[in-house]
Amino acid sequence: MNKAQRHKLGWHSGPAEWGPGIIAGLGCALPLLLGLLSGHPGFLWASVGAFLAAQANPLHRFGMFRLLLLSLLGALSAGLGFWSASDPLLSFALFAVYGFLLAWLQRFGSEAGKLGISLAVCLCLGQGQFGMVNLKNADAVAALFVLGGLWVALLAFGMRGLHGLRMWPYMPRFLSLFKVLRRYAKRLPEQRWRLHALRCTLACGGAGLIVNLAGLPRGYWLTLALFATLQLEFKGSLVRALQSSLASLCVATLLIYLGYSLQSPPLMVATVLPLIVLSRAFQAHSYSLFVLQVGLSFVLLAESLAMDWQLAQMRLFNSLIGVTLALLVALLIYGLEQHLLRRQAAVHT
Repeated sequence: MNKAQRHKLGWHSGPAEWGPGIIAGLGCALPLLLGLLSGHPGFLWASVGAFLAAQANPLHRFGMFRLLLLSLLGALSAGLGFWSASDPLLSFALFAVYGFLLAWLQRFGSEAGKLGISLAVCLCLGQGQFGMVNLKNADAVAALFVLGGLWVALLAFGMRGLHGLRMWPYMPRFLSLFKVLRRYAKRLPEQRWRLHALRCTLACGGAGLIVNLAGLPRGYWLTLALFATLQLEFKGSLVRALQSSLASLCVATLLIYLGYSLQSPPLMVATVLPLIVLSRAFQAHSYSLFVLQVGLSFVLLAESLAMDWQLAQMRLFNSLIGVTLALLVALLIYGLEQHLLRRQAAVHT
């Protein structure tokens, strides 16, 4: 097997990033332990902020800038999700905007798409945790999120110091970066991008509205299942769309079975932390696998302090709704795409 084949078949290529993995583990460990000792679920947001910030490699040239950017934008997204959870129209509009933003960022390559899906996950967690924690306003959620990110930033500065690097790296000119992003955007056909943006906007807006109107507890099981299913590659195949939906549902089922089997916050934290380290150390380079990997990690963190795992059916029901909604919207957009192709063929003939 040659190098190109190994790269195509492997979910992870390159050496393991143990430094960022250890930072992710330490960054999540402190707030989770404080949450266990104090019994206050607000520390959950600090652990989520820490894990999101740890997605950046501080040794890279853009690493520290990306770390702070993820912390600030993630806090904003989580706060907006928490703030909009009390109003159906706000939930619909905000999720639709984030769906469109995700599709727009995907035009500029997989790295920009990874930023979009990370922010979308924070939005889902913010809405899904509303009413389940003692926090009463979005400002507190955002503040705890930023604290977790700053704790990881402190660890990242220490890591740069151990490697003998400057505390803040020299930044390249952003003009050259924008040129590269524009080159990526031109590779995607305009009609294909518009259909993808329409699919993400309709599906995400509908998911946010359903969670709000139905008053579903832990609604992020629905919205995250939908986001994960939408990001898997359909490539115009109905069979592939069905396979992607079943894959998302199977992952959610396995995760629910794990939590239901443990049903203990200390055991969940002891299980989650090694998985967080491994997830960050062996981060998937494929965009679709990255979506599943990061979504799984965020759900594990969000459920690590949960005391209601006896409601496993509710979590599975939410996931089923999200996967079904993503599949229905994908089929709708597929039908629209086929109609446009037939119309174009008729015009040319």
